[in-house]
Amino acid sequence: MADQHKNYSKGIYCFTDDLRFQDNIALANTIAQCDEIAFIYILDPRWFQKTNYQHTWIGQAKWQFIKQSLSCLNQQLAEHGHQLTLLHGNVEHVLCELIRENNVNFVGFATLVGSNEQVLWAELATKCADTHFASANNSIMYLGERLNLKHEYLTSFSRFRRFVEKQQIKIEQPRKIHLDALPSRLTLQNQPSFSKALTALPYFISGDVQDVQTHDSFFGGEKSAVQHCKQYFASSAASNYKTTRNALDGWQNSTKFSPYLANGNVSARQIMQWLKQFELAHGASESTYWIYFELLWREYFHHLANSLGNTLYRFSGLAPCAPSTSFYAERFNKWCNGNTPYPIVNACMKQLNQTGFMSNRGRQLVASYLVNELGIDWRYGAAYFQQQLIDHDIASNWGNWQYIAGVGVDPRGGRHFNLQKQTSLYDPEHTFINKWHGQLCDARLDSTDMVDWPIDWSKKED
Repeated sequence: MADQHKNYSKGIYCFTDDLRFQDNIALANTIAQCDEIAFIYILDPRWFQKTNYQHTWIGQAKWQFIKQSLSCLNQQLAEHGHQLTLLHGNVEHVLCELIRENNVNFVGFATLVGSNEQVLWAELATKCADTHFASANNSIMYLGERLNLKHEYLTSFSRFRRFVEKQQIKIEQPRKIHLDALPSRLTLQNQPSFSKALTALPYFISGDVQDVQTHDSFFGGEKSAVQHCKQYFASSAASNYKTTRNALDGWQNSTKFSPYLANGNVSARQIMQWLKQFELAHGASESTYWIYFELLWREYFHHLANSLGNTLYRFSGLAPCAPSTSFYAERFNKWCNGNTPYPIVNACMKQLNQTGFMSNRGRQLVASYLVNELGIDWRYGAAYFQQQLIDHDIASNWGNWQYIAGVGVDPRGGRHFNLQKQTSLYDPEHTFINKWHGQLCDARLDSTDMVDWPIDWSKKED
C-alpha cells in the first residue's frame, strides 16, 4: 500500500520503447506521483501493416524480441503483486477508452524520438484534457536541458562530440527503482490476464507464424540485457573493441548492445556505468573510448532526430535538392533477397533476413550499394531495415541512411564504398560470404530495359 497520499489517485504507466524498470526516469516519476498504478503496453495493429514504403513498421525479428521483453516485465511485476496489461488497437483509441473507464488522472510514458509518435502523444493529451500526461526521455545519456545544445552543434557529429567533451558534462548515475515499494495496484476494468491477452492477439502478431532465428543468443528482456552487458565487461572484449568492431561477423567482435538499447531493455547510462567500472579495473584505452564514441554517435542521432522532426524522413533530407535516385522494383527485390552481382552484399542481406541483425560495417556497405550502384531511393532501404532489424532505432537508422545517401549531416556529401576493396579488407578468404551463401547470386540486375522490353542475356557479350 502507498504510505502517503500522492498528487494523483489513479495512474497508468504505458511502456513503449523503454521495456525495463531500472534507470527508467519516466517510470520513476510516475511511481512517485500516484497512489494506485497500472502498467500497460498497447499493441497497435498499424505497426504490422505495410504502409512504410511497402514495409511494416515492426518485423518478425523485433516483434519476437519485444514479446520476450514483455514477458520479462510481466514476470518482474508478478513478483511484486502487479501485472502487465496488454491491449490491442490504435493507441489513441485504446488509451482514451481506458482512461475514461477507469477514471485515470495520470499517464506516464517515455518521450519517443519519432516525430510521428510525438504528435500522436501530444494529440492524446489534448483529447484527454482532464488527465495529466507526463513524459521523460529514457533513451539518451545527456539530457537536452543540461547540454544547452544549440543547433550549430548538430550540424556535424564532430562538432557535437567536441562540444560534449569540451563541456565535460557528467552523465547522470542510473536511477534505481525498488519494485518492492510500488504503489498499490490499480485493477483495470474488463482486462484479461497477460497470457490470455498475448494468445488472443491476431496471428500476425501473436507469433503463431514461425518465429525467426535471431542472431546467436539475443533474447529480449531486462534480465537478459543486464546479463549480456555484465558478461561482455567481464571478458576482455572491451579492451579489443577498436580492432574488432568492423568485423562482419563474430559474437564478441562487437558489443551487441544495440538490440537491448533499441528496445529499452537497458539504458545508455547503465552501459556507461559498466564501461567506467571496467576502465577503473583494467585501465582506459582507445578501445574503451571507442565504445563511448559509438554510444555518442547514437546520442547525436537522437538529438538530431528531435531537431529535424519530419525532415528525418524527407527524400532530400537536409540537402538543397533531392538525390538523383528513383525506385526500381526488380533491383530492390534482388537487394532485399541478397541476389545481386556482389557476394558481400548478398551475404550481409541474407544474414539480416535470417537473423534480424547485421554488422555496422555491413550496413554501410549494403546501403552504399543500394544508393550508388542501384540508384534506388534511400528511403526504401531505410524502411526495409526498419522492418527487418531486431535493433531498429528510428534516429540511428534513418539518420545513418541520410548520411550514406548524401542528404544528411555527412560533410563529404555521402559515402560510396568500393565493394571489392571492402571485401578484400574484411572478408579476404570469403569466410563470411561462404557462411551466408553470398556467392549464389544472379549476375543480372535487370530483366527489362528502360522501356520495359525484355533483355535477352544469352546474346549479351561478356
